[in-house]
Amino acid sequence: MIASMHLADVGALRAPALLRLTPRPGVIPGLLYADMLLAAHLGAGVMPRPRPGRVALFAVWSDDAALDRFTAEDPLAPELADGQAARLKPVRTAGSWSGMPALADSVDALDDDEPSAALTYGRLRFHRAGAFLRASARAEADAIADPALISGTGLARPPRHVSTFSLWRSASAMRAFAQRGVGHSAALRSDRERAFHHESIFIRFRPYGLTGDWSHRA
Repeated sequence: MIASMHLADVGALRAPALLRLTPRPGVIPGLLYADMLLAAHLGAGVMPRPRPGRVALFAVWSDDAALDRFTAEDPLAPELADGQAARLKPVRTAGSWSGMPALADSVDALDDDEPSAALTYGRLRFHRAGAFLRASARAEADAIADPALISGTGLARPPRHVSTFSLWRSASAMRAFAQRGVGHSAALRSDRERAFHHESIFIRFRPYGLTGDWSHRA
C-alpha cells in the first residue's frame, strides 16, 4: 500500500469545482482513499492565508501500478500534471481517520539521514477553533524557520477538515523539530488537555518518486 500527494495551481475559478471531483474508491481501480483539498500558506498568523487556485490531492493506492494508471488515464490527472507530486510509503501512523484504510507501519524504519514526510489530518471541533488556530500558528512559525524543512503547506476542506503536509531533509531533523519545537510542543499539550478535533491522524512517510518543485516553505 502506498500514498501520493499532488499539489497544483489550477486557478481560483477552477479550484472550488475540483473539490467536487474528488476521485472515488470503487470507481478508480486500486484507489483506496482520496481527498481533494484547498491549500493555504503556513505561517505565524492566526488566520490562515489561502493560496487561491492551489489544490492538493491526497490519495491511498493499492500499489504503484494503480497510481501509474491514474496518472496515465484519468481525466483529472492532466489538471495536476504541472504541479508537484510525491509517492509516499507509510512508515508510522498515530490515530485514525474515517474511510481511510489502516496504513500498516513499514517493516523498515526510516534511517536518520533519509528524507521524511508528514501528514496531519484533523476534523475540527468548532468550539476549539480559536485555540487550535493560535496553537497552529506558533507551531507553523517554528516549522518554516527550521532549515531542515524542504516544503510545507496548510490544507483544508471547509468547514471542518484541516491538514498540513511537510517534507523534511532527514528523519532525524524532523524528529528533532518535534521534540524541541516550542510551538509544536505547546500545541500537543493543549490538544491533550482539551482535544482540538473530533478525529485526527498523523502519518509519517518515506517519500520517493518526487516530481516538480518542492522548494515551497510556506
